[in-house]
Amino acid sequence: MMKSNVAEILKSGTVLQEIALKGWVRTFRSNRFIALNDGSTINNIQCVIDFENTSEETLKRITTGAAISIKGTLAESQGKGQSVEVQVSEIEILGDSNPDEYPIQPKKHSFEFLRENAHLRVRTNTFSAVMRVRSKLSFAVHKYFQDNGFNYVNTPIVTGSDAEGAGEMFRVTSFEDNKAPVTEDGKIDYSKDFFGKETNLTVSGQLEAETYAMALGKVYTFGPTFRAENSNTTRHLAEFWMIEPEVAFMDLDGNMDLAEDFIKSVLGYVLENCKDDLAFLDQRLTQEESKLPQAQRGEMSLLEKLKFVADNNFKRVSYTEAIDILRNSKPNKKKKFQYPIDKWGADLQSEHERFLVEKHFKCPVILFDYPADIKAFYMRLNEDGKTVRAMDVLFPGIGEMVGGAQREERYDVLVEKMKAMNIDEKELWWYLDLRKFGTAVHSGFGLGFERLVQFTTGMGNIRDVIPFPRTPQNAEF
Repeated sequence: MMKSNVAEILKSGTVLQEIALKGWVRTFRSNRFIALNDGSTINNIQCVIDFENTSEETLKRITTGAAISIKGTLAESQGKGQSVEVQVSEIEILGDSNPDEYPIQPKKHSFEFLRENAHLRVRTNTFSAVMRVRSKLSFAVHKYFQDNGFNYVNTPIVTGSDAEGAGEMFRVTSFEDNKAPVTEDGKIDYSKDFFGKETNLTVSGQLEAETYAMALGKVYTFGPTFRAENSNTTRHLAEFWMIEPEVAFMDLDGNMDLAEDFIKSVLGYVLENCKDDLAFLDQRLTQEESKLPQAQRGEMSLLEKLKFVADNNFKRVSYTEAIDILRNSKPNKKKKFQYPIDKWGADLQSEHERFLVEKHFKCPVILFDYPADIKAFYMRLNEDGKTVRAMDVLFPGIGEMVGGAQREERYDVLVEKMKAMNIDEKELWWYLDLRKFGTAVHSGFGLGFERLVQFTTGMGNIRDVIPFPRTPQNAEF
């Protein structure tokens, strides 16, 4: 007897074959029709039992959420909505599900309710689709870099450096509560802590990845990062995953080429390999937006947005040119922007980025050469002395998706920038060493994986694209 999964059986459609399946009951109606799902696809397979020859005890145990094993024959379906069904010859209840207690009943649930039941929400169509797309995206990330000669590097989770200079980090210590030793001036004496210094959970693997790029040439990290930002928004998580490639001997132009090619590749992969899930998520988003006022609806469907990015060349625009466009735009002149643009040097907001992508250029946009004052210390200073070789990739509906830069490879310039930003040279002595021993032009970028998943699935809240979201006052699971 052939053992398979629902996805393979529905794909083959070969009738009269003997099959064995295990999965979970989505619905059971008329004491005869089971909608079975095993997680391999968003689609259920209908299993038809002979209720006259099935014990009453077994029928009572076929409830939503129950795990069952069935054997039978695949046949052409007599009903609507499916081409094939399973004529069941044997059924076994593997795990009961009490219908009075099981929270994920076959009805519409709010996302807030499902977050409160995050251990079970993946049994719904929406979240199973999101997590399958997330899995495929993750594979596509590794596939792209491995196919293009990159080495995968695991950078530290516990670190003594703050790559972003934000200061919003989770501290790591072995000190017992209220028993930390202190110095003569009353400060915590981290020299007596486990690592002999103050350490935190990483906000980025970039600095460490640079060290490996300067030996292996092309590397990437793909791992968890953490921000202790007390922000309860639909765009922020305290724990999330970052994709960060670093390449030696590559300038900003090469970095922009890499980012565009990478994004098109991974989106192309999921468009090809997640058709059923994306079709469902596209329909879900369309239905949700139909309930909104016309002005709040997106101009493109989910699939249209994905193809918009995958199929269009990215427009490359300097920050200075973008500021001129925004300053002279109708929304700015009519004071429609929440954050008006009045001078060069402004830090662009999502509304500005989306205007450039969706209204002005009508294609994905890469902005480059940002003011040095609003960017990180490690970005290469341009000859004008006021801009750096930074870049941001802007998407429709979301704004910034990728942030990157050509790194400052000149020792003297980097030291001066660190002094100006009050960054301790002693803490990053090893980073400065890269500029002393065989320095060279090098570049890289960072892409928040959850933001990519959110864009790809059309989910409105970033908490709904990671299995167990970590946010302020929330670490339940």
